[in-house]
Amino acid sequence: MLHLMESSGHVMSCIVSKIFIDTNILVYSIDQKDEDKKQKARRTLKKIIEFHQPVISTQVIKEFYVVSTSKLHADPIVVKNIIHNFHNMEIVNNDLDLVEQAIDISVISQLSFWDALIIAAAEKANCEFVFSEDLNSGQTYRGVTVINPLDKEDF
Repeated sequence: MLHLMESSGHVMSCIVSKIFIDTNILVYSIDQKDEDKKQKARRTLKKIIEFHQPVISTQVIKEFYVVSTSKLHADPIVVKNIIHNFHNMEIVNNDLDLVEQAIDISVISQLSFWDALIIAAAEKANCEFVFSEDLNSGQTYRGVTVINPLDKEDF
């Protein structure tokens, strides 16, 4: 919950959604090959950071580094500097319990293990939404709804 002070001196409370950001949204934000997706990803991240509580996991950080440096050929030091800014986000650690939850989600929902690990991390952090291009937009898994912000930016 966020508390804002109005000019009249009254305190106003706002509920802030926790939004889990999947790796692909972060990768597109620095992708020089697809300007449209890059701009949509940047606008999405800006909105999440300004108006919501961003959440990622250790899995997302590792994937972001590997994809950015190997597929996008980004400078590893530049990527490390971007990752340093992730200190401003809530970070879910992938521990044994989370892996076991992901296995259950994978089996029950017939998702890949890696996608299930994203859902498990979002659920652990009590996120309302997962923003991802990879999962089925509009689908809800364990109370977490998937949104593809590259398809539709109204959130």
